[in-house]
Amino acid sequence: MSPEVSAAVGFVVAGVATFFAAPLVIRAAARWGFYDHPRGYHQHSVPTPLLGGTAVMAGFVLAAIVLNPDGRLLALIACAVGLWLLGTLDDRTPVAPVWRLLAETAAALTLVLVGLGWRMYGGDGSHTVLTVVWVVGVINAFNLMDNLDGACATVAAVSSAGIGALALIHGEAAVGALAFSLAGACVAFLRFNLASPARIFLGDGGSMPIGLLVAGLAMAATRRLGAGDANLLAAALLVGVVILDTALVTVSRTRRGVTIVTGGRDHLTHRLLVALRSPRTVAMTLAVVQAVLCGIAIAGEGLGAAALAILALATTLLGLLAIAVLDTSRLRPPGVAAGATRARSDRAAGLAQVDRR
Repeated sequence: MSPEVSAAVGFVVAGVATFFAAPLVIRAAARWGFYDHPRGYHQHSVPTPLLGGTAVMAGFVLAAIVLNPDGRLLALIACAVGLWLLGTLDDRTPVAPVWRLLAETAAALTLVLVGLGWRMYGGDGSHTVLTVVWVVGVINAFNLMDNLDGACATVAAVSSAGIGALALIHGEAAVGALAFSLAGACVAFLRFNLASPARIFLGDGGSMPIGLLVAGLAMAATRRLGAGDANLLAAALLVGVVILDTALVTVSRTRRGVTIVTGGRDHLTHRLLVALRSPRTVAMTLAVVQAVLCGIAIAGEGLGAAALAILALATTLLGLLAIAVLDTSRLRPPGVAAGATRARSDRAAGLAQVDRR
């Protein structure tokens, strides 16, 4: 098959498989009582199945079997399956954050060992550290983005499509096909996640392996491109929306004196929801923004390292401006503290919880 046909096959197989797997998973969740119950800042109206990651991974893995990628990419898929198992367990019975971090680090080191890690500058030690920081950071950024119906799957679908397009442009057929497979699975999942009300959530069993797959495929698609060490900038643009969300939450909570690891309704999605009112409209907005960032990454890489660096700098400045605007009182969701004093009183009252969606 040609690279383009392989990508199309992966997208369709993963999408169809996920579409038919999701209702089965929903029924299984009902049978086992595998629900996310409304509590605290989780404001969905009814208990909702948490096994969405199972449907997405089923579709993606089936597509991978059909496509039969090489050994390096098989290692990435195996690590993703491992994180799916850990995340699904965490959705059922909370797993200590240290074990999650260790598993994510182990996945990153595995990618280094099989030759999928960053190789840009310095010695092997710097490559390893950069890969671990990248992989762990992207996994947790996607995990944080799973806080509103459709948000995580939408951004993952667009990021994966952007990665796939860049890979195909540069002849990385297997990487492109797997990236479009992930995009297809996420798009099909949205049929159930963006229903009103949502019929199923991704859960950690979905956001963690999706984050790893996006991180690994982004490295595979960009690490040998013509932009040299600036390839990292292209990869960052390909996941720009989740980086923006993490940066926004970090800045906002630091200003308010709230610990970063606490949960709350102060993410990019929640602030957009104040203005846009509908999760579907928020998801569409996120998709458009991430699509533009992917376009910038692809165009900048084609123009060379200097152009890519300039575009990345301009995008970063716009991101900082966006954070300043999004963290104003007009876009602050109800219940989010305006300053450090209120935040400290909230913590004293025991209202801060670990963000699990």
